Amino acid sequence: MNAIQNITIGQPDRLKKPVGYTILSNLVNIIPFCLSIEAIDVIFRAFDGNGTPLDTTRLWTISGILVIYVAVMVAAERASYRANFREAYAMSADGRIALAEHLRKLSLGFLSRRDPGDLSSMIITDFTMAETGISHHLPQLMGALVMPVLAFLSLLWINWRMSVAMFIALPVAILILWLSTKLQQRLSSKQIEAKINAGNRMEEYLQGIRVMKAYNLLGDRFVRLRKAFSDLRKACIRQEALLGPFIMLSITIVRAGLTLMILCGTYLLIGGELLLTTFVLFLVVGSRVFDPLTSALTNFAEFRYFSIAGGRILNLMKEPEMKGDRPAPNGGDIEFHNVSFAYQDKKVLHHINLTLKQGSLTALVGPSGSGKSTLMKLCARFYDPGEGTVSMGGQDLSTLEPESLMKNISMVFQDVYLFQDTIRNNIRFGKNDATDEEIIEAAKKAQCHEFITKLSKGYDTMIGEGGCTLSGGEKQRLSIARAILKDAPIVLLDEVTASLDPENEVEVQRAINTLIAGRTVIVIAHRLKTIRNADTIVVLDEGRIVEKGRHEDLLNNHGLYAHLWDIQTQIAGWKL
Repeated sequence: MNAIQNITIGQPDRLKKPVGYTILSNLVNIIPFCLSIEAIDVIFRAFDGNGTPLDTTRLWTISGILVIYVAVMVAAERASYRANFREAYAMSADGRIALAEHLRKLSLGFLSRRDPGDLSSMIITDFTMAETGISHHLPQLMGALVMPVLAFLSLLWINWRMSVAMFIALPVAILILWLSTKLQQRLSSKQIEAKINAGNRMEEYLQGIRVMKAYNLLGDRFVRLRKAFSDLRKACIRQEALLGPFIMLSITIVRAGLTLMILCGTYLLIGGELLLTTFVLFLVVGSRVFDPLTSALTNFAEFRYFSIAGGRILNLMKEPEMKGDRPAPNGGDIEFHNVSFAYQDKKVLHHINLTLKQGSLTALVGPSGSGKSTLMKLCARFYDPGEGTVSMGGQDLSTLEPESLMKNISMVFQDVYLFQDTIRNNIRFGKNDATDEEIIEAAKKAQCHEFITKLSKGYDTMIGEGGCTLSGGEKQRLSIARAILKDAPIVLLDEVTASLDPENEVEVQRAINTLIAGRTVIVIAHRLKTIRNADTIVVLDEGRIVEKGRHEDLLNNHGLYAHLWDIQTQIAGWKL
């Protein structure tokens, strides 16, 4: 039952139609064989020497029923096909959308612990497996299991000894498969792990190919990818080699039921206890019942494999989403009350107490690893603090509905990600219902309208994945245009000018000045000259606030900020 729950992604009720139509289709396909037996019986009676005339009327009736059967068969097969495949594809499509929506509502803390390759494999590969299981294997298996039960109960009324002989081996075959379940689960899990690892290594290989070329890490020297595919090959072979004997033994035992039935029938025929037509009936029904059952048993290992894939999806869907149901306030001070935070076992913030005033510009500075980015992520509720509370307008962020909170926050990161879409649509991500005029106005404020209009298709120019067809400064200005269009009261800026050349830095800084006007702004900056006019500069070191104040006051304190300022002043004139 768990296997069915897994393979249907927790929606076993959606299996009723596919399984029902598959059973109906199997039952309909027995009709011509039963009619053929009846026709043979009519002919036998005419030539058995008893003088019985050939019943041509009955033969024509059987022929007419067979013609009608063709139409019924087509309708039954079509209904079965539509139910199986439409339901499978609909369930897969709905499931992928539901999983993607669920991932969006999980905390970054959970997502950062999961390998991106694992998640993408789950959304694409695991759902494809479940889709194949629902459309092919599961209805086939369920139909193949129901048919012997119906056949056994029906044939018992005709000849109980023949019926028992036919199906006596079936429980033994099912027992063998059940005994191999744990082995199947272990081998299938290992194969899925190997497949995910191979996908991760392939993604790593493609993303890091520039570095590998630069350092000549090609060919035989790049062993991680080769080992991953070698492990996948071994896992696939191991699964087939170890599970194959169980499957083949089960099929052989099932087929032995047909042999036992023939032996029993021969004995009864010789003893005059069985009619020849009854014997033929059992032969026909046996072949029709055991053929789909044999096919289902052949695919049973795949069925278990698909079940594990579905179980992985269900486990991810059970991960708790970020809590909170109160609407976020439109503004107010952001306050940290004795906040501590750790990434797994590594504590990065220690007892932070800080108030970020509404409408002010607060800069976070400090050495790498001091906790600046973490502090900013807590403001956006990418994470919830391990200890203490973060509040906005006097309301604890952990009680706010995450979507409502994010409507009030615009973010511009150092590493800008643009989608493989038009420039117009990439800017529109800031406001889905924005008009073309609003998009152009935001682009002008972000200092990117001029370079956009010089492109071959202007705002309809397609951007390569991740923004690979644009320069760093152009991508930054587009992300600022997106933030300007969103028009949120709180703006978070993370090292937005750190990797830009002087010309682009000037353009981006102008765009930033437009973006932050009249808003609550929190900015992380390594270039201290860009935040000299900040209302408050917070200096972090090893996860603690060591200084706080305005630029001139911090310089006069001769602390860490003054030390960092002196270093940047000294290296400003360095040349290669």
